[in-house]
Amino acid sequence: MLSQKLNLSRRTLVTGVSALAVGAVVGQMALTPSVSEAKTLRRTPSQPEGPFYPEAIPADNDWDLVKSGSAVYDKGQIALVGGVVYDIHGKPLPNAVVEIWQCDHKGNYHHSGDGNKAHKEFQGFGRVQVAADGRFQFRTIHPGTYVGRTPHIHVKVKLGRKTLLTTQFYIEGHPENAKDSIWRRLNTEERAVLTRPFVAKGQELHAQFELVVKT
Repeated sequence: MLSQKLNLSRRTLVTGVSALAVGAVVGQMALTPSVSEAKTLRRTPSQPEGPFYPEAIPADNDWDLVKSGSAVYDKGQIALVGGVVYDIHGKPLPNAVVEIWQCDHKGNYHHSGDGNKAHKEFQGFGRVQVAADGRFQFRTIHPGTYVGRTPHIHVKVKLGRKTLLTTQFYIEGHPENAKDSIWRRLNTEERAVLTRPFVAKGQELHAQFELVVKT
């Protein structure tokens, strides 16, 4: 009888230890989400490049589109347009390059396909490498309108020689948006990403966009 009690006690002890071990493993698993459970950000929707990407990148292609060489473009309303570039895991992408190009205050581009009618003092194209925190900024103008399009700014995000994103920025609340066939292709969520308020601060407009790309 004594040996049976001892054997029973040993079995109970082993069973209890095993249960604790299994519980510890299960608890550890609960604290460590699987890769499939990891959340990723939704990529920024792409949009057409359009016909007026520069035929040749201008020598002056910095962040300030209002100043071309020594000339200062004094037409239209100044707009500081910037934001942050993230990868799909929410990490800033500091090695990325952001490019923008757009029409002048009258809706003209620096491009032979548009008759090279853009104002000569408007740079029209800019390129910046994003900062360590993923941020970028351009000094440009509120884009003009032309037949068939609402005001917009063309955007590319590149990493090395690879283009990660081609899209367009829009102005929240602009009455021409709903008439624009390209803007109308976006669903409600996509419009919210690419259509942002251009807020007046003093004599300038300010707009911020978040760009999520897959590397």
